[in-house]
Amino acid sequence: MPFYHYTARDNQGKLLEGQAEALSADALAAQFQASQLMPIRITQVVEKTSLDLARFFSFRRKTKVTLDDLILFCRQMYTLNASGVPLIRAIRGLVETARNPTLGEALGRVVEDLEAGMELSGAFSRHAEVFPPLLCRMVQVGEVTGKLDNVFKQLALYFEREKETINQVKAALRYPTFVLIAIAIAVSIITLFVIPAFEKVFSGFGADLPLPTRILMALSSFMQHYWYVLLALLVLTVLGIKQGLKTQKGRYTWDRYKLKIPLVGDIILRSTLARFSRGFNMSYTAGIPLSQALGFTARAVDNVFVGGKIEKIRNGIERGDTLTRSATQTGMFTPLVLQMLAVGEETGAVDTMLADVAEFYEREVEYDIKNLSSAIEPIMIVIIGGMVLVLALGVFLPMWNLSSIAR
Repeated sequence: MPFYHYTARDNQGKLLEGQAEALSADALAAQFQASQLMPIRITQVVEKTSLDLARFFSFRRKTKVTLDDLILFCRQMYTLNASGVPLIRAIRGLVETARNPTLGEALGRVVEDLEAGMELSGAFSRHAEVFPPLLCRMVQVGEVTGKLDNVFKQLALYFEREKETINQVKAALRYPTFVLIAIAIAVSIITLFVIPAFEKVFSGFGADLPLPTRILMALSSFMQHYWYVLLALLVLTVLGIKQGLKTQKGRYTWDRYKLKIPLVGDIILRSTLARFSRGFNMSYTAGIPLSQALGFTARAVDNVFVGGKIEKIRNGIERGDTLTRSATQTGMFTPLVLQMLAVGEETGAVDTMLADVAEFYEREVEYDIKNLSSAIEPIMIVIIGGMVLVLALGVFLPMWNLSSIAR
């Protein structure tokens, strides 16, 4: 972001000058007005064109702020707030001890904004790549209610459950991924090194080779002579997928179809719905209006397709429909969950029912993951058996033919 040189006056008429970083001059002026400062002049600072070698060689790629970093940050903020440590001093101390440089840099700018008179939620919202919208909104609720320490405690618990769910899904995908990688490596080694050794033997038979053998020899010859084409196609495919996932349409398509992957898709869907229920319950319990809580939770589930379904629930509620009816129209929830939501609406205990729904989905995810290995093993055995059968036919059929000719 560019830097701007500003001149402003505070409530006492004192003249203030300095430099600040902002998206635009209008954004900086709006920030001053929110802090009860009157901007007089804002001009962009023109950077020097000379090459700063020290800065060039000290360039460092920003590290992503993970859930572990957010959990630790929320735990530390809860402890410091509960102990009565002033907010600015607490965050300044976290800047010095932050393990993640990106988080430390963001917290340093948060301290500057707080010293300029900005609220904590507003300072967090300026760094959307570090602090999720749900966190910023919850902090704003904590500032209004005076329960900021309790908010950070709830956020820490929420991020811990989210991390546990993500780890369970990764554990479910780890076994089939390793098996498929091992099969790909084995096939590559056989076609590049084993088949060429047998090809010299087969060429001296003087007889027609069986179809499986000809297929294996053609595949081996292609991989030996055009391996760079396959490598280029693989690299282009990976880059194309990465670029496609950066687009809104590509991300939506992937988030939609990964929920339909056999055996694993249901686990991903249930874990996403558990994350939605937890976030929605936390926002609703904190006093955030129902439609706003749905909006923030839709962006916190980390799935564009499911987030779009949640936005439809929000639109239905804004039109006057009930939560249960709007959730039914999405087609994502089971009849049991819809019945639980209906009971929660009738009794006025939606927050309790949301917690029960989250626990229901989490138990289902845990059960499915425990049984996933037993469900995948037969499929992997069939795949490996088919590969061994093809290779065996391709290698041993010519030998059997040779023995029959020799007789």
